Amino acid sequence: MGLLKKIPPILTPDLLHVLRSMGHGDKLCVCDCNFPAAEVASKTTSKKHIILSGVDLPQALDSICDLLPLDFFEERQVGYMSPQEGVELPKEGQEVLDLMKESIHKHSPKAKVEPIERFSFYDEARTCFAVVQTLERRPYGNAILTKGCIGPDGNDLVP
Repeated sequence: MGLLKKIPPILTPDLLHVLRSMGHGDKLCVCDCNFPAAEVASKTTSKKHIILSGVDLPQALDSICDLLPLDFFEERQVGYMSPQEGVELPKEGQEVLDLMKESIHKHSPKAKVEPIERFSFYDEARTCFAVVQTLERRPYGNAILTKGCIGPDGNDLVP
């Protein structure tokens, strides 16, 4: 496998193909190692289940968001899994969410990153274009990104 300049090396050829194949409004689920990724991916548009070995959620999002424009024509650009009502988010879960937001905002500072209740998250993930599974072990390390457009300046198109 050869590397390319300015392309994060953790992004596999299959993942680069998925990112390039996605259109405006398509969604990408980036999930942890405990997520039912194979089952969910079997319901997605492309049926793609990509595994990023040795990569945690913040690393994956940092590399993906370096290339993927987010959809600022939607109210929410990124959704993340949150516990169902009555369940408290564990300390490690809050840690991964804070790092996730940091990775996303590094590339798209204006992105709205909002919670999606756990079971609603599973339903929305099944409508995604593809699933990218990381080896993230902290709980609730799951996000759905909505692909946007690249503006004339080469950045996210923000209305």
